Amino acid sequence: MKTAGKSSGTRDGSRTSEDTTNQDTTHRAGRRVSAPRAMRRAAEQLQELLGRAPESVSAVKPTDNGWQADVEVLELERVPGTTSVMASYRVTLDEEGELLAYERIRRYTRGQIDPRQ
Repeated sequence: MKTAGKSSGTRDGSRTSEDTTNQDTTHRAGRRVSAPRAMRRAAEQLQELLGRAPESVSAVKPTDNGWQADVEVLELERVPGTTSVMASYRVTLDEEGELLAYERIRRYTRGQIDPRQ
């Protein structure tokens, strides 16, 4: 009698590559991605939404539910380059590195230096 669902191997009891892939995915689910991976995912997904390539990730920190990253994006290119308009976006990712939310938190010229606080 066959049941609905996938077999956990071949007739001789050996594992298939599909079974191994399913197990790897299951083990990864719920596991927090690394900080470098979170930085890359934040930049990649923000680029998809904005249509502009990020210049850098200036901050990344773990949160209770995943990651928070600040991503710097060129919004308006000007000549000279020091007058180009940049923006900082705060990106919220879940533990697996999927984008949950983003917001622009600051606009500034590329040549601007933050005052000491």
